[in-house]
Amino acid sequence: MSSTELGPLDPKERECQKAGFELIARTLASARTIAICAHTSPDGDALGSQLAMVELVETLWPDAEVSALLADEQPAPHIYSFLPGFDRLMQPSTYDKDPDVFVALDLSDPRRLNKARTICERAGKVVVIDHHPPAEGFGDAKVVRTEAAAVGVIAAEFALYLGAELTPTMSQNLMCAIVTDTGRFQYQNANGEAFQVASLLVDHGASPSEISLNVYESFGLAFLHLKSLVLGRITTFEHGRIAYSYATQSDFDRTGANLDECDGLIDAVRSVEGSEVALFLKAVPGGKVRGNLRSKGPVDVSSVACSLGGGGHKAAAGFTFEGSVDEALVSVLPALRAILHEDENGDTEGIQ
Repeated sequence: MSSTELGPLDPKERECQKAGFELIARTLASARTIAICAHTSPDGDALGSQLAMVELVETLWPDAEVSALLADEQPAPHIYSFLPGFDRLMQPSTYDKDPDVFVALDLSDPRRLNKARTICERAGKVVVIDHHPPAEGFGDAKVVRTEAAAVGVIAAEFALYLGAELTPTMSQNLMCAIVTDTGRFQYQNANGEAFQVASLLVDHGASPSEISLNVYESFGLAFLHLKSLVLGRITTFEHGRIAYSYATQSDFDRTGANLDECDGLIDAVRSVEGSEVALFLKAVPGGKVRGNLRSKGPVDVSSVACSLGGGGHKAAAGFTFEGSVDEALVSVLPALRAILHEDENGDTEGIQ
């Protein structure tokens, strides 16, 4: 299969994506100022796709002024600082323009833009490229494919559609997006399309070993001490079907670990034998708790995250909770128990 044929295998889906790409390209071509932003608390897919898109847009439309915005005032996670273009990421408070086009990546709900949402609302047009269930009415031009393993997959196919060169730096960013959102190709979303695109990116200069070294194999002692606490606290519910652990603010203070190092802790909880759903809660500044959810099988954890104001995919989702770790667990655990029984019975009738 040639690189220009990568994408959805269903002809109708392929034509729909092409139509979306064409509208996005026309929207970008008419802009003088373009702001590109991903979701709050960005992960590897968000940042990798964003930085690749910045390079792509600047290459194809060199007269446009392109800015790489963060959704938060906090810096992006340091583990991704090896990505080409990382130093271009800027806090939303430093951006004072009304962009002609605002590109939202890895989100379909404007609430996940956090501090950058006001910039999006000032934009002339909004472009959305995502793989989460779409929010109605968000975006003037969009491609949203929930079956895509990562936004990096869609962004790579957008570059191919436009006939752009996949440079080594662009390929590295997109490879990081795919590797991290598929859990190093271990999650259920690691489909044939993801492997096809990843192969193409390696051929164009991406280095999976460098990504693995920086994201998964370069932890400080402070983080490893925190991880040992988290592992020692793993508890199971529902006869082992739910695995759970947590990290408190005092844990971070005592170990000196950083919040942005903790993305992989949910996978440690997920690894419990016999578990079907994993939950990891960590305290964050402001009296809040950030929750990560994972599913190993058919159980859809995104519905629980959405009920708490978050979002995500069927097998991987997250949310932010106002309150303590204990209060968050009290809210989340009954919902997780309910979806396990719903998956068994087809409905939640009789669940107490």
